[in-house]
Amino acid sequence: MADKADKKAFALRINADMLKALEEWAAEDFRSTNGQIEFLLAQALAKRKRGKSRDAG
Repeated sequence: MADKADKKAFALRINADMLKALEEWAAEDFRSTNGQIEFLLAQALAKRKRGKSRDAG
């Protein structure tokens, strides 16, 4: 992952129930809520990238 100097802050509007579920999941995984969101986004982007390379071949 990028270091803190490479990160950009932005506002995220999210459903309260979804946020609560993310906070609980993050706590189970010993991550901050922000860290959990970054982790999930990184997984989704990696999966998308793998899917595109599979479609191209």
